[in-house]
Amino acid sequence: MTPRRLLTLGAEAALVLVVASLLLGQVLGTPVLLGYVETGSMEPTLEPGDGFVAVPAAVAGDVEEGDVIVFRAEELQGGGLTTHRVVGETERGYVTRGDANPFTDQDGDEPPVKEGQIVAEALQIGGSVVVIPNLGTLVTGLQGAFTAVQQRLAVMTGSRALLGTQGLAYLLLGLSALLYLYDVVAGDGEERDRDRDRSRDQGFSPGLVVLVLAGVLVASATAAMVVPAGTQQFGVVSAEFASENPTVIEQGGSTTLPYTVPNAGVVPVVAYVEPGSDGVAIEPQRVRVGGRSEATVEMTLSAPPETGYYRRFVTEHRYLALLPVPVIDALYEVHPWLPILAIDVALAGAVALLGLVVLGGRRVRVRRRSSRHNRSTWRRLLRYLTR
Repeated sequence: MTPRRLLTLGAEAALVLVVASLLLGQVLGTPVLLGYVETGSMEPTLEPGDGFVAVPAAVAGDVEEGDVIVFRAEELQGGGLTTHRVVGETERGYVTRGDANPFTDQDGDEPPVKEGQIVAEALQIGGSVVVIPNLGTLVTGLQGAFTAVQQRLAVMTGSRALLGTQGLAYLLLGLSALLYLYDVVAGDGEERDRDRDRSRDQGFSPGLVVLVLAGVLVASATAAMVVPAGTQQFGVVSAEFASENPTVIEQGGSTTLPYTVPNAGVVPVVAYVEPGSDGVAIEPQRVRVGGRSEATVEMTLSAPPETGYYRRFVTEHRYLALLPVPVIDALYEVHPWLPILAIDVALAGAVALLGLVVLGGRRVRVRRRSSRHNRSTWRRLLRYLTR
């Protein structure tokens, strides 16, 4: 493989990683590897449209004063993800502020930020945020272009399936197929003068085939474990009187509600349901849910002696039951992400072993006719259009 080809493959892999991270972040509603800001509240650290490396909260560790965090705001700009700096901590949560703002978020209507609201931290080196200039501007432009193409195709085909995130996935899949087809045809054109007797050495490397299959399986398994999990918020009112509404609790009292853990997949899962804030108790905190079924745990919400509205959080982690439960328990005690890593490694290893048994060392070849005159009309047309 030539250095030029290696450079091209490296650039394609980097582009795929960036696009996949941003698309996955939209689907999950949280930054994945990369994030960006849209307003000037973090100037001069982050200008509007600048990007940053987003470290998931589960990996970043404890939040400290000076950290730039991404959290789910309640009131700021109508709610949603907000990127601001932590400037203090109280018993109720963290105090945050945009670098360009003269007042903290909590000086307004935003309550203190709790651990369950934090989804990521901006990577800092030497106390400075690692900035990717204009990443958000590029992403916004690409999103606008894709949206315009989606709308045009939806009008032409009369199908709404091409709109939204699902339609974007269809569009990217189609573009990837076209690029792959072009690469195959162009590559065939470059090699048409080579000796046809070398066809035994052509084809896809078995390692590459196994890598692709393992990547698809691992990505699907990770999504099945990550997407349904996360933090759920429950609002309770501490009132001076009892109420039939289960979330309106007499001050100093508590109420017990069912918390359902569904499993829409066919593979059983092990779910851990834990309190994400004070005023919450869960029993039991671990359940095994069979395929196409659901399990229920008891969630007890408590109201403080002071009247008012309070937020309670429940954190859920789930893992495919492909490892013994004691092993998942031990890994989970170390870090919630370790079971995902172990399951992904086990799946990738199983695919690699299967590929070794089935393929051996043989290359996966696509047979081609040796005569140029025997090419189909379709391939000759493709060659003409890409010449």
